[in-house]
Amino acid sequence: MDSIRNNVEKIRKFNRFYANVLGKIDQEIYNRPYTLTEARVLTEINSRNGCTATEIRETLGIDRGYMSRIIQRFEEEKIIIKKRSSDDKRQYLLYLTDYGREVLNGLVENANREVAKMIQAMPKRDQLKLVTSMETIESILSGEHQSHSDVSIRSFQPGDVGYVAYLHGKLYHKTYGFGRAFEYYVMKGLTEFLGDSEGGDLWVAEVNGEIVGSIGITQSSEQIAQLRWFVVDENYQGLGLGKKLMDTAIAFCRKRGYQHVFLWTVSILDTARHLYQKYNFKLTEEKPNKTWTGTRLIEERWDLTLTDEKTIS
Repeated sequence: MDSIRNNVEKIRKFNRFYANVLGKIDQEIYNRPYTLTEARVLTEINSRNGCTATEIRETLGIDRGYMSRIIQRFEEEKIIIKKRSSDDKRQYLLYLTDYGREVLNGLVENANREVAKMIQAMPKRDQLKLVTSMETIESILSGEHQSHSDVSIRSFQPGDVGYVAYLHGKLYHKTYGFGRAFEYYVMKGLTEFLGDSEGGDLWVAEVNGEIVGSIGITQSSEQIAQLRWFVVDENYQGLGLGKKLMDTAIAFCRKRGYQHVFLWTVSILDTARHLYQKYNFKLTEEKPNKTWTGTRLIEERWDLTLTDEKTIS
């Protein structure tokens, strides 16, 4: 109950903050000469192309009297026309006139220009985080999957390695209570990789331009590779990023001519272990570890002979 109460308070705090943001948008962007609500009504009429005032009012949550005044104004200004419904003579369907479409296009252009002014001073990374966060909120509250997100896997570039270490440190501390010793372990390995990456590579997963996951391959011997630094931000699970990263790493190993791949993980990482099993990795070794959390963990070695690899659909 405490966690629910805490989440409720955070949501209400965000609502108060965003209400102020919307007020600023209404005042500075749309109130020239139409309010944000009037602009939304125009947008709905345009997109539905033959809807009733009741349908729009229910969708947008507008008071009946206010909706009536908006429709009356739009009629008087020749922005919309009403046509009696052929299915129900008691209802009238709403359409934009040619002039109405000109008005809407002008509002859209003005809104785009003003919103661009609002964010132009933000660093591009912050803009991407802002847009991704908004898409996440929309997706969760509407019950839709983030299938529209721009997902990509690419080889690492300057600056990425530090962010990969950050992702590991943040996720493993927040979710599993790993401490500084684990972050040092990750950073040490990545630093060594930067000094000598022969026979290996490191890839990052991006969603709408933001790094949210990684995977790496290092050379253990001429025929054996090690899979390392596999992580996916928990906020972006469900997009198939784990599979895309694994496919990329294993395809690289096959192209390089490796016959065998192994990795080390810990027994508490159920999602990752399940994925390793799907790719036909076999658990081959276990050993205790008390360094990373201060409590006893079980490290596991998983091995894959590439000639035994099965196709993952």
